[in-house]
Amino acid sequence: MWGFLKRPIVVTADINLSLVALTGMGLLSRLWRLTYPPAVVFDEVYYGQYISFYMKRIFFLDDSGPPFGHMVLALGGYLGGFDGHFLWNRIGAEYSSNVPVWSLRLLPALAGALSVPMAYQIVLELHFSHCAAMGAALLMLIENALITQSRLMLLESVLIFFNLLAVLSYLKFFNCQKHSPFSLSWWFWLTLTGVACSCAVGIKYMGMFTYVLMLAVAAVHAWHLIGDQTLSNVGADVQCCMRQACVGQMGMSQGVCVFCHLLARAVALLVIPVVLYLLFFYVHLILLFRSGPHDQIMSSAFQASLEGGLARITQGQPLEVAFGSQVTLRNVFGKPVPCWLHSHQDTYPMIYENGRGSSHQQQVTCYPFKDVNNWWIVKDPGRHQLVVSSPPRPVRHGDMVQLVHGMTTRSLNTHDVAAPLSPHSQEVSCYIDYNISMPAQNLWRLEIVNRGSDTDVWKTILSEVRFVHVNTSAVLKLSGAHLPDWGYRQLEIVGEKLSRGYHESMVWNVEEHRYGASEIQVLIMLHPPSSLSEASALFQWKMLALRSDDSEHKYSSSPLEWVTLDTNIAYWLHPRTSAQIHLLGNIVIWISGSLALAIYALLSSWYLLRRRRNVHDLPQDAWLRWVLAGALCAGGWAVNYLPFFLMEKTLFLYHYLPALTFQILLLPVVLQHISDHLCRSQLQRSVFSALVVAWYSSACHVSHTLRPLTYGDKSLSPHELKALRWKDSWDILIRKH
Repeated sequence: MWGFLKRPIVVTADINLSLVALTGMGLLSRLWRLTYPPAVVFDEVYYGQYISFYMKRIFFLDDSGPPFGHMVLALGGYLGGFDGHFLWNRIGAEYSSNVPVWSLRLLPALAGALSVPMAYQIVLELHFSHCAAMGAALLMLIENALITQSRLMLLESVLIFFNLLAVLSYLKFFNCQKHSPFSLSWWFWLTLTGVACSCAVGIKYMGMFTYVLMLAVAAVHAWHLIGDQTLSNVGADVQCCMRQACVGQMGMSQGVCVFCHLLARAVALLVIPVVLYLLFFYVHLILLFRSGPHDQIMSSAFQASLEGGLARITQGQPLEVAFGSQVTLRNVFGKPVPCWLHSHQDTYPMIYENGRGSSHQQQVTCYPFKDVNNWWIVKDPGRHQLVVSSPPRPVRHGDMVQLVHGMTTRSLNTHDVAAPLSPHSQEVSCYIDYNISMPAQNLWRLEIVNRGSDTDVWKTILSEVRFVHVNTSAVLKLSGAHLPDWGYRQLEIVGEKLSRGYHESMVWNVEEHRYGASEIQVLIMLHPPSSLSEASALFQWKMLALRSDDSEHKYSSSPLEWVTLDTNIAYWLHPRTSAQIHLLGNIVIWISGSLALAIYALLSSWYLLRRRRNVHDLPQDAWLRWVLAGALCAGGWAVNYLPFFLMEKTLFLYHYLPALTFQILLLPVVLQHISDHLCRSQLQRSVFSALVVAWYSSACHVSHTLRPLTYGDKSLSPHELKALRWKDSWDILIRKH
């Protein structure tokens, strides 16, 4: 039993020293003096405030992308013990002693560092040479823009890391498919591909580009798999899978049915990414349980579930709206900003600027701030009293109501008069009796949109309702247009004559509610908090629907300027010296990457034409390797670059970095292909190798020359700064002494 103690225990391991060395160099280049500069650099001012919200558990919504990227940065703050107390108000502000700068920048730096050895492994998994793999990794190592972006509290390096992880995992899975399908490693790499894709999308929506590419490649491989005659037919039963699924023999069997392969890919590449993506929102909402500045974007029900804010106001409110209730009505649509039904003593102008006339009745608007003029009384048309009866008589779906403005006691009214800014819709006002043959039309029918039955009671916060005008069938609606100065730039409310079904701009909910001046005792009910699934769905919808003001920026640029590096971004300038940090790429690598893409496209077109004539210049295995490398590398560049031409948003040079990484992967692939298949003699190969060495030396020289602008740790003279301005379009900052 104890015989194993008589023999030494030996553990053998294969260690790729090249991989270890690349990892070490990547860590050194990204982590060296990571706390410098000790000041807010460019978009750190943007992400820093969200990290503070996480530390303080304050709810926020960022329309730039899903929350996983923010959580990654916040994890760095948590590990460093950051308390969230720092005012992220301007670029260049010195960090206080309580801000763990090293920890906050650590995870992006690690992601950037690990991208170096991953580039090496990807080229190896594509079955290119060790030299080509080393070339890809070393190019990633010395690329100035990638170094700059990964050394700061920014998300691009993390996005690139998961993009490359998705590609690497899929290639390892694909190579496992050839010799050990359904083995443990096969499952691991397939699942990791889906996880990496989901993380990439969870960081920025740009990650969807790489995810779509991986799905397309996997779909093509699955299509070829269906034609594999060594696998049993789909119709050969799912039982063949079930019999073999639980044992390791699936990896050894040649008769594994196609259904199992397709099902495994569907679960790993579709189901797991979707579940994980939704999980990011769940975690985000669980962590952020306190009220914050972005609450009003969300629904009243969600706001009431947060600690503080609306929850303090609404706690203990009566749940059921009754005749005589005093309420504030919030528009569910909330565009362009969340707002409440509002009125004030001012009237519509007799004559508008365009010459049209109005009813000169009291203005009704939607006001984006809480105000005493937002309160309305739900009146029973058959009673004169404006207080709740004893016992309270709840308002139900289909009941007729009048809405009386609390401060002016005038009733909500609409009639066949054109609205101020929407002449196709009716004007909504509070009725003033001018005794001029214009009677009040102030009856509204209540419709509960999210009702369970036609007898549902109107509930505070929970019920979403529409008000349908009895006389004209117009629906009370927020048009979203801003009134002129006579309307104090508040939002226009109209009566939509032709209701085209449900639309959020027609839907309202009661946010604040009280029973008013009555001596009766009422049953106080707490509002149930918004469920996590509903809150996640609402959060996702609001994030997609929300559009920030993408105004022009000094350093914004067009996609055409990225390829030739005609632009840069000044990230930081030392407050006293000329030391500065710029997002500026290695121009040798950028131009070479574009040339490699052009060469790949030309060679591929030539090979395809020749193969059409049944002339095979490449052996079949070399051709398949060439095609797969192009699909992943050239395809990765295309899907991460071309969509920006269709985007109507402010773009910056850093948006090109994910596409650039795929260009860098393609460069050594093209160089090795030229050496192996286009150089006919040993002399040609030697000359070509010498040219490649000279080219790489020039890339290293450029990287070293631009180093002061990459790390910002050296003060340069005006003459030295001018010497670095290789293009007139580069904005190199020179102090005037």
